[in-house]
Amino acid sequence: QASTGSKALELLDSSYSASSSSVAMLRIKQQIPAVSRAIGFSRCNATKSGTWVEGKNKLDTTLVHAAVTPDERTGAILTPLFLSTTFIQESVEKYLEKGYSYSRTNNPTVTALEQKLAECENGYGSSAFGTGMAATTSAISATMKAGDHCVISDCSYGGTNRSCREFFTPLGMEFDFVDFRDPEIVKKHMKPNTKLVFSETPANPVLSLTDIQAISDIAHAGGAKHVVDATFATPVMCRPLDHGADMVIQSLTKYYEGHNMMTGGAVISADKEMHEKVKWVQNVHGNIINPFAAFIILQTSKTMALRVRQQSKNAQAISEFLEKHPKVTKVVYPGLASHPQKALADKYHRDGLHGGMLWFDIEGGSEAGKKLMNVCQRPWSLCENLGATESIITACAVMTHANMLREDRLKVGISDGFIRISCGIEETEDLIRALSVALDQC
Repeated sequence: QASTGSKALELLDSSYSASSSSVAMLRIKQQIPAVSRAIGFSRCNATKSGTWVEGKNKLDTTLVHAAVTPDERTGAILTPLFLSTTFIQESVEKYLEKGYSYSRTNNPTVTALEQKLAECENGYGSSAFGTGMAATTSAISATMKAGDHCVISDCSYGGTNRSCREFFTPLGMEFDFVDFRDPEIVKKHMKPNTKLVFSETPANPVLSLTDIQAISDIAHAGGAKHVVDATFATPVMCRPLDHGADMVIQSLTKYYEGHNMMTGGAVISADKEMHEKVKWVQNVHGNIINPFAAFIILQTSKTMALRVRQQSKNAQAISEFLEKHPKVTKVVYPGLASHPQKALADKYHRDGLHGGMLWFDIEGGSEAGKKLMNVCQRPWSLCENLGATESIITACAVMTHANMLREDRLKVGISDGFIRISCGIEETEDLIRALSVALDQC
């Protein structure tokens, strides 16, 4: 032990005199035997303020710190907001040496956000867009061309449905809208020219779920890519890239931003090839997110895990309250035992979190549903959007899903009086009290 300790001290002395860097410390760790570490030498670590502790960070820490490095010149803790359209080049020969030329292609603030998104979603790379719909249309554009086929969920965000029917179909692309609750249905609709399988889980607004791994396997067996819109889930609940998906779409407007201030969207890709295709589409379409929105989302996303936990807590309590209310005929929330896919929710949703979204019907049908939304008081707000700190009640038939064909909307269960609520972070008791008063009037 004495000779081992002496050797350790010699190594420490030589390493400290040469450098206090992490490389030197790694050398020490590799050379000092376990017996030496046992008597205390492992505690002689030359750590330094501003350097990162060894090991992989958890998601909550990643949300705060990923891709954010203090400014070298000033020490500013936040990534600066670069409001610059163009970037000066040192010479023609050194064009793009610093990585930036024009902000339609890349911007330092946007790059920081894209790197954060990729880390949070466990992806290779990310492309950030001006809206969630810009992200959706870019994912389709990156994988399909005239003559190609897509199998897509029959229940998704209304804008997604409309873009496929009214924008991409006239360009010669083919879409089959099917029930993704049963992977066998998806498998039966695969064709030789299927290039994309598009799922949404939990689905907006009916909260049906997709077996991500099963659908990924079906897509890959048919030579197609699988993209998952996981806006309702967020990486706090589920990361589709961990379950075989090739791309994940996030409407950053929702939970990442979470404060009803900015719009944004993102496509996070599992590998380099897919990422480069989406990034190329972003540059060609010119739909990159603006630097100011990127800066704001870099800040608001830091609290996303905290917000999602409170929103999930509220949604669970409210759904349980509604399920027992005599005027409520149906409540759907993945956290309820009555959800028809509860086992799938428990399989994919981490830490018992099932999100802030739920929907319900009441006695009296559509007219009663519309009346409830018209009389429901604050803290509920009657408007579009979801995932924000404020609790929102939405008439999907005339707001978020009005652009669906009525027969398609009714087929998946979105009636004229369909009540979708997005739980915010307010006190649970206050939210239930307001709903109770509104229900008493219906």
